[in-house]
Amino acid sequence: MSSSPASATPARPGLIWTALLLVYVLWGSTYLGIRIAVESMPPLASAALRFAAAGLVLAVVLRVRRGPGALRVDRRQLASAALVGVLLLAGGNGLVVLAEAGPPGVAVPSGIAALLVATVPLLVVLLRTATGDRPRGWTFAGVTLGFLGLVLLVLPTGGTGAVPLAGALTVVAGATAWSVGSFLSNRLAMPGDPFVATVYEMFAGAAALAVLALARGELRDFSPGEVTGRSWAALAYLMVAGSLVAFTAYVWLLHHAPISLVATYAYVNPAVAVGLGALLVAEPITAQVLLGGAVIVAGVALVVSTERPRRPAAEPTDGAAAEPAHR
Repeated sequence: MSSSPASATPARPGLIWTALLLVYVLWGSTYLGIRIAVESMPPLASAALRFAAAGLVLAVVLRVRRGPGALRVDRRQLASAALVGVLLLAGGNGLVVLAEAGPPGVAVPSGIAALLVATVPLLVVLLRTATGDRPRGWTFAGVTLGFLGLVLLVLPTGGTGAVPLAGALTVVAGATAWSVGSFLSNRLAMPGDPFVATVYEMFAGAAALAVLALARGELRDFSPGEVTGRSWAALAYLMVAGSLVAFTAYVWLLHHAPISLVATYAYVNPAVAVGLGALLVAEPITAQVLLGGAVIVAGVALVVSTERPRRPAAEPTDGAAAEPAHR
């Protein structure tokens, strides 16, 4: 979601590492949560419900803690937040949810989806270059390395563990939408408070996802009674752990920890997602996944590390780290 640059304020190392672990594990686990939620739920409708509920909870908390004017923004800020929310949540998250839905062989495994989404920092660098910025040479080296890993990951092999190409391209399209939304969030007149911006982004994203779900006919024959307890639990986990707890920890970190440390989530999350997918739902970890994933993560790490000194508040989604790429 949106965040604005903030100068780091010293905090106890224990609190910083606790917040980092929350971001590492909770955002890394959201890909598996999505996979379980869509086992018996309409994909886009479930995503709409997730963000609408999370946005409502966050709005209520802000209203109670800060008073009647807590959510006040002008029309320009509202329009900017809505646009960014549609790109991030309906485009970015929605396409990932669609890619993870479906039978085996068609759906993209959650760990693979996380590795493909990890290309967001690389795509942001390309967007910056296209608009006249000139990133460093090592940054371009990281971009090249990361996209080489992407090719290795999705290259057809004919084996049983091959990555579904259509689903992989859907995730890459979602990562592109997320990258554009992240890129614009630093250039539009956004609400000054990142929590307030997130409320409007979630509401706009949820509305767009609901419209798309209706257009796809997801609710035509849907019955809530057909949803398993496992899927309801996964959706609740996504709302609370992914959209509220981890995001709050992330915003706190932006104010209390060096951005170079906060940005490490961009290449830790995919490793967490792959590990959880293998341990909990037996997603295969093939040599192709290990090689392609390692090359992608290495490219992202190179981009994030070389971007730190010059763009202190930027990230993959964020110059190379200020918008959470999740989830």
